Amino acid sequence: MDKSVLLVDDEEMTRDLLRLMLKGTGFKIYEAEDGFVALEQVEAHKPDIMILDVMMPGLDGLAVCRTLRSQPHTAELPVIMLSAKTTPTAIQDGLDAGANKYLTKPVGFKELLSSIKEVLGETVSI
Repeated sequence: MDKSVLLVDDEEMTRDLLRLMLKGTGFKIYEAEDGFVALEQVEAHKPDIMILDVMMPGLDGLAVCRTLRSQPHTAELPVIMLSAKTTPTAIQDGLDAGANKYLTKPVGFKELLSSIKEVLGETVSI
């Protein structure tokens, strides 16, 4: 597989866990520790999918997602929000901001992979 994923979370331990979960899946993995770096990484690497935390200092995940959706060259980038915010309102806010899917922390390996497959399309083999 020659697909890439951008992992965006302000907590290094969470990025480490996600990287370990995706190790061996064939994804090229990029990382960002905040929303500003995430937008820079999208421009630099043009990932195939983004796993995006909601609560981050500076530019949060909702703002990142809205920014991506507002630009023609990133409007279709698949985004999975992954957050500790689990209320129905928080989930709806993430989807309203443009996320393709909203997962809550902690997320398991199978749920993460099946969500990636779902968002990228059933033809993707992981």
